[in-house]
Formats: sequence, structure tokens, C-alpha cells
Amino acid sequence: MENTHIHSSFDNDLNKLNDNLLKLGNTALEQFDNCINNFGTQNLQEIEKVVGGDTILDDLDDRVQKLGFEIIALRAPQAADLRRVIVALKIATIFERIGDYSRNISNRTKLLIELNYSDLPGVNIGKMGQKTLNMMEDVIESYINEDDKLAVKVRNSDVKIDKMHTQYYLEIVASMQRNKKLAPTGAHLLFIAKNIERVADYVTDIAEQVYFLVNGKVLSDVRPKADETSLIIPE
Repeated sequence: MENTHIHSSFDNDLNKLNDNLLKLGNTALEQFDNCINNFGTQNLQEIEKVVGGDTILDDLDDRVQKLGFEIIALRAPQAADLRRVIVALKIATIFERIGDYSRNISNRTKLLIELNYSDLPGVNIGKMGQKTLNMMEDVIESYINEDDKLAVKVRNSDVKIDKMHTQYYLEIVASMQRNKKLAPTGAHLLFIAKNIERVADYVTDIAEQVYFLVNGKVLSDVRPKADETSLIIPE
């Protein structure tokens, strides 16, 4: 943040808010990275760390919310400063939700381990998770650098995750139809794939907030989408 104010304590408050938001974002990134890695390694000890670590994100989100509302109440920020605080509050909530999905994916992974899960043909959920992780890394970078072009790139890349989700949905359902014994495994895989797709949607929401932060206006409501799972009736 390059702008300075007459009262340095105002700048300190904004910097503290920003630092806590970035700590929250990086923790959410780490949690999601670990849950995707754990899906492949099936390491129960590491999976439990992700599940237990969700409270850390909750605490960080609470801290950001408290700081943001204190700034609004005590400093009465205007224009760009108010926009920065509001965006920080919104992004913090999104990061906390991403943490919830990381926990959910981890819990589903534990159940898959109990079912002696093995890969289904044509389904590589880890690949979709890695691409979503890359989106998260880019959106955090776009926030740090106030890079609206990178934010738009992140937003538009969500369509790739949508297409992967639709493909995996069809493959998983086809496997379940071929072999009814795969139904429990397939059901958990469907939930995990959907959770990853939702994380990508949340990352897209952050990208739109970054664009608003930089430009003071919202992106077009027309967002590229290609998730057709809600429209498909399996044959």
C-alpha cells in the first residue's frame, strides 16, 4: 500500500489488516495443497492435520473481521481506503470457506481409505486439484501486486476446472453403472470433485474482488462457465 495518511496509526491499522489477510490466504493455500496431496498419498496422520487445522483459519478470519470493523468504526475510511477494507473482509470470508472445503475433502479421503479406494479409469481428481491450487497461488499474487490483469486471467481459467469436473462426473458415474460395487467409492469421489470445483469458484470470486479493489468497478456478470453436471442425465 503506497498511500500514506496524516495519522500513521491509520496506515498501521491497514497494514495489520493486510498482513492478517495474507496470513489467512497463505494458510488456506497450504491447507488446500495438503488435502490434495493427502488424497494421493492417503496418509491418515497428515489428513488429520488438515481436519484439525481448520480452526486456525476460523481464528484468522475472526481476526480480520474484527480488525476491519474496528477500522470502519474508528477511522471512518473513505473511497479507496473503504474499498480496501471491504474487499479484505469479503476475501477473508472466502478463504475461510476454502478451508472448510479442504476439511471436507480430507474427511471424504478418510472414508475412501476405509473403502480401500483405488483409481477409477479416466479419473484424475488430483490433476483438477493441482490446477485449482495454481489458481489460488495466482490470485494471492494478484492481490499482493494489485494486478488486475492476472486477476482476470484467474477468473477466466475457472472454465477449465468446470470442464474437468464435467468430464470426471461422467467417468465416475459410468464406472458406478458398470460396477455397482463401486457406488460408495464413486459417491465420495463425486463429492470431492464437486468440492474442488467449488474451491475454484471461490478463487474466481477473490479474483473479481481484486479487480474491484484496483479499478473501483466490478467485472462483467458474464462469467465463463462450463460445468454441465447439473444438466446431464446419465444414460
